Order: sequence, then structure tokens, then C-alpha cells
Amino acid sequence: MEYRILVVDDDVNICDLIEIYLEKEGYKVYKANTGIDALKIFKEKQLDLIVLDVMMPGLDGYETLKEIRKSSQIPVIMLTAKGETFDKVLGLELGADDYLVKPFEPKELIARIRAVLRRYKPQLQKKSLEYKDLIIDADSYIVIYQGKELEMPPKEFELLYFLASNPNKVFTRDQLLYEVWGYDYPGDSRTVDVHIKRIREKLPEHDEWQIKTVWGVGYKFEVK
Repeated sequence: MEYRILVVDDDVNICDLIEIYLEKEGYKVYKANTGIDALKIFKEKQLDLIVLDVMMPGLDGYETLKEIRKSSQIPVIMLTAKGETFDKVLGLELGADDYLVKPFEPKELIARIRAVLRRYKPQLQKKSLEYKDLIIDADSYIVIYQGKELEMPPKEFELLYFLASNPNKVFTRDQLLYEVWGYDYPGDSRTVDVHIKRIREKLPEHDEWQIKTVWGVGYKFEVK
């Protein structure tokens, strides 16, 4: 299968360099130098992944990602220059799957792309989960609670899905980082805590199930 990747960076040379290495690996590459052009290509082409620079004039990477997430859960790897302030939590909450600091080795970007695609594609085969008053639909990335559809970014959904698909099993924060964000994610346990907090705000404790904190260990999806 030939994966189609959109590379978005206002530096033409970086786009061209990434294109050379990705094409050597057998990927079909599209390029854009602005957020507006990226959104146009995104709407016109069937893409499998987007490599998106954070700091661009006009529509920056955050705003571009926000627009993409209104209609798609396509995997996105964000690029940030060394020394730039990149808010990891903000990027994750907007739906970024990974990020990489420039300058980087092309082989590192390729490894990240492979890892993200591996994590993303199997999710398409997952079954939906159902508990009392709760449906977690893996095909459409939709959570329905008491008949109402909830707004839930991709990583919140994947964290909830992973916990709910392993009822009553306790996971440490490091295990959840590995399972949901991938082995190469350089984040810390605060990332998990932030996402759990946001899920709980949307899913109040239920009589028959809840996301429970196991103090000193981590979290579990407790089914009573």
C-alpha cells in the first residue's frame, strides 16, 4: 500500500528535503508552504498522514490542525524549531499524534511516521464497546453517553477506548503513555492526567462503571 503524506512547512527547502527522503521510502508526497494551501490539499486529496510545521505566517500549525480536526482524525506529526515554545499539552489536546524538534535526522522523522501509521491503522479494525449508557464507537471515533454524542479529541478517545477495552485492569501512567501515545513519545505523566481530567469532565461517574484513580499506581476503567 502506498501511503500519501502531506508535508506542510513555510521553508521550501525543508519541504523538498523531506519529500526526497519520503519518496525513497515509497511514500507519495504532497507539499504546501502555508496553512491555507495545506487545507486545500487536505480537502482535495485522500491522505494518510500530515507532517505540519507549527510556526508559519498567516494560519499557523495550531490553527491549521484545529481546522483539520473539524472533519478528520487523520494522523498529524507537528514540527517545531529548536528554541520555539511548543505547548505539548495544547498540541495534544488539538489532536496532534506526535511532534519532532528541528533540526532532525530524516531517519528519525521516517521512524515517527511509521510508528504513528502503525498505531493508527489497526484502530480501524477495532470493535465498538458498549456499557450501560455508554457507547464507544471505534469506527467513527464517537462516544455516546446517555444517548448524547460527546465532543472528544482523538487522544482522549483512544485513552478512553484503551482503558474501557481492558475493564478492571490497572495501568501505570507510563504504560498508558506507551499504549496510547507510542513508545517514542517524549511526554510525561502530566499528559495522561490532563486527558483523564478532561474525559471525566465529559463522563461523570456512573453507577456501573467509572475511570478510577488507583493511588500510587495509575488508572483503571472499573466495572462494578
